[in-house]
Amino acid sequence: METSFNINQTIRIALLNFLENHSLEQLNAIPEGFSNNLIWNIGHCIVVQQMLIYKLSDLPMMISDEMADKYKKGAKPEHSVCQKEVDEMKGLLFSTLEKTKKDFREKLFQTYNEFTSMSGFTMKSVTDAIEFNNYHEALHLGIMMQIRKFI
Repeated sequence: METSFNINQTIRIALLNFLENHSLEQLNAIPEGFSNNLIWNIGHCIVVQQMLIYKLSDLPMMISDEMADKYKKGAKPEHSVCQKEVDEMKGLLFSTLEKTKKDFREKLFQTYNEFTSMSGFTMKSVTDAIEFNNYHEALHLGIMMQIRKFI
């Protein structure tokens, strides 16, 4: 699992670079032809990681219900994100990953509610979810690289 966690760390560093190298205006901009923005994709990655790994394991998530609703699958940006929210996401990028690593090593994940993603991949264990999450976050990182070209 160390490789999976290292891959996630690499993706999270790339997401952090977007937060640190773009203005609030750029983070909130929705280019023509896109349905979301840079900051929404980052929030979405945080939320989906928590849902796939913790919620489906019947464990408490590290995020608020409000954040989960704002960035879950199917949600769209409804307001401009302020600097306080950006700072919160910066912290969550790594605190969620570190807690997941710790909880995995301590064998906290005892149950998992099987889930099939929109892409057709069925997760039957938390290990499946951790590995699928890397695919999901890399997909959104690619979308963000496209958005960046138009802001």
